[in-house]
Amino acid sequence: MDVSTAIRSRRSIRAYDPREVEEDKLMRVLDAGRLSPSASNRQERRFIVVKDAGKRQRLSEAAKNQKFVAEAPVVIAVCSVEQEYVMACGQPAYPIDTAIAVDHMTLQAVEEGLGTCWIGAFYEKKVKEILNIPANVRVVTLLPIGYPSIIPDPTPRKSLDEIVMQEKWGI
Repeated sequence: MDVSTAIRSRRSIRAYDPREVEEDKLMRVLDAGRLSPSASNRQERRFIVVKDAGKRQRLSEAAKNQKFVAEAPVVIAVCSVEQEYVMACGQPAYPIDTAIAVDHMTLQAVEEGLGTCWIGAFYEKKVKEILNIPANVRVVTLLPIGYPSIIPDPTPRKSLDEIVMQEKWGI
């Protein structure tokens, strides 16, 4: 599958088939995150793979009771071990670096025939308790992964004319 096809095929999956994700597919998804760029190549992101049904249920509750989080056979907690680094543009690096890693992982998942859903609606303190994450580490995203049981239609996107400007601000 080419990148363009993966981008156009990716959906936020909120219904998962119960079958397990093969370890080789999961490793390719994780490797896509590992290979993603990071500011000054700091590589501050870490991935906690959760397969245990009880922990996935608790993560679902910590994610504001989004039931599909527990339904997915795998949930990856995407974390950052460093939050202090600020890029020259004034932006903190860690949320951007972890977002790039998750984006790489979601596209690799599509190639593997898997679905994902980027979860930002969760209580970080509860997730840290469930997964024994140290206080100095940030949990940025939860990423359920599995075989989709329902693939939704694409969601509407603005046209390029609505979001692209040439040479200066203003459309």
